[in-house]
Amino acid sequence: MVTLSDTHGVRTLGLNRPDALNAFNNPQYDALADALIDAGNDGRVKAVVLTGNGRAFSAGADLAGRAAEAPKHGFAGLIRTIVDFEKPFLLAINGLGVGIGATICGLADFAFMAKSARLRCPFSTLGLVAEAGSTMTFPALMGRQRAMWMLMSSEWMTAAQCKEWGLVLDVLPDEGFLESVEARAATFAALPSDSLKSAKRLIIGPYKERLLAVVDAESQALAALSGGPANREAIAAFREKRAADFSHL
Repeated sequence: MVTLSDTHGVRTLGLNRPDALNAFNNPQYDALADALIDAGNDGRVKAVVLTGNGRAFSAGADLAGRAAEAPKHGFAGLIRTIVDFEKPFLLAINGLGVGIGATICGLADFAFMAKSARLRCPFSTLGLVAEAGSTMTFPALMGRQRAMWMLMSSEWMTAAQCKEWGLVLDVLPDEGFLESVEARAATFAALPSDSLKSAKRLIIGPYKERLLAVVDAESQALAALSGGPANREAIAAFREKRAADFSHL
C-alpha cells in the first residue's frame, strides 16, 4: 500500500495503488498512518516526503474499495497522525490529486507540484463538503475567496494556479520532479532535529486544537450530507455515466 525508501535522512513514502490512481481505502489509510508513526519514531529519519507511485498522486477516497473490517486508524486517524507529526513533512504531488489528494496540502509543511499535476476538490458535485481541515487551512493559505472557490466550485486547478494562490510552495519540472523535492527535504536532514521540531511546534501549536475541532465539524457535516438527496443523485449519475442534475432538489 505504501512504499518506503531512505536517502541521507530523508524518508520517501509512496502511495502504492497505481491501478486505482492511489485512491485511499481503509488499508491505505492505515498503512500511511503506520508509516508516518514509524518515521516519527525513527531517529535516522529527519524529514518525510510523500508522493504517489504511477501517474497520479491520489484520486481521493476509494469508496468502492473499502475493506469490510474496521480500520486500525482510518481517515480520522491518518489526519490526526499528520497533524501530530513533529518532523518536516513535504508533499511531492507528481500527478492528479482529488479530494484528500488535494486537501492534504493544507496539512503539509511544504507542498510541491509537478508542472503537469492538477488538483480538484469535487465535494460540491458529490453533494458533500470538504474535509481534512481544509475549511480552515485553505483560507489561511489562499485567502477566503480563493479557498471558497477551490473548495466549492469543484473545478480543476493547475499547478501554476495552485502556486499563484499560495496552496503550494513551488512548481517543479516533471523531469526529475521527485529528486528535486527530495533535495529540498535534504536541507532539513542536514539541520538539528530538535531545533526543527521546536520551530514546527511553535508555528503549528497555536491553532492545532482548533484545526482538530474543525476536522471533527467537517466529519459531522459529511455524515449529515452523506446519503442525502444530492449525494444520492451524484452517485447515481456517476454509475449511469451522466451529468448529475440537482435542479429538482
